[in-house]
Amino acid sequence: MKTAYSKTFLWCSLLAVSVLCSGCAGTSRLVDLSPERKGFVKELIQTDTFNITVFSRITGPGMPITVYIEGDGRAWIKKRRLSGDPTPRNTLVFDLAAMDPAKNVVYMARPCQYTPREEEPLYDPVYWSSERFSEPVIVSADQVIDRLKKRTGAENIDLIGYSGGGAVAVLVAARRNDISSIRTIAGNLDHEEVNRYHKASRLNGSLNPIDLSEKVAGIPQNHFTGDKDKTVPPSIAERFIDSMPRDNRAQEISVKGCTHHKGWRENWPGLLKTPFK
Repeated sequence: MKTAYSKTFLWCSLLAVSVLCSGCAGTSRLVDLSPERKGFVKELIQTDTFNITVFSRITGPGMPITVYIEGDGRAWIKKRRLSGDPTPRNTLVFDLAAMDPAKNVVYMARPCQYTPREEEPLYDPVYWSSERFSEPVIVSADQVIDRLKKRTGAENIDLIGYSGGGAVAVLVAARRNDISSIRTIAGNLDHEEVNRYHKASRLNGSLNPIDLSEKVAGIPQNHFTGDKDKTVPPSIAERFIDSMPRDNRAQEISVKGCTHHKGWRENWPGLLKTPFK
């Protein structure tokens, strides 16, 4: 179902994948989220695979947690050169999390983002390129949620993922039974199709959300797409939803004027209030 909303991607073989990463860029030395000014606390959560940086604002113990999952970050410096640090320059996802009025909000970085190299044994560009959605990556996100739930006493989780973070959200939801809702923003819900669109090589070693669409079909989902997005076009969300059973709970919501990176801050307060199907 598509709803109109009136307001506002080794090495050479993965060359065109860089299209997906330009503009989601930076290093942990260049970006200062100043989390304390927005009521967030920064910490490093150890999992069986990665040490994940999270920023959390917990004011309602026992209440649901809304988890924002970062995009692919600065995976590439140039078309033929992978970044040595995938930390995003653009603080879009953190900014959206800071706008969320929910009692418990967590911003979850992706592996190696905001994490000092010396504190991450698995610091390897493969995890922000061809294996960005691999089993170890999804396991780490899944375990972060487990630790957050145990600490806060929360029973349910709402997932919100931007770009590649949308893929992680779906892949995590497919293995859990406590996800109340999924929202994606310009979500990469079928990386094989996205790579075909950009004439890029496949992400060998990565799981693909669309392969698990039936497992999450019963979860309320709003997939927000920008009608000006040339990185992850709206057709990706449409294809994802079309792969589900007809009685699915997912809908695409097209946001007028939004590109892959621009227009989301202005529209987010209203989009958060959009009812689920």
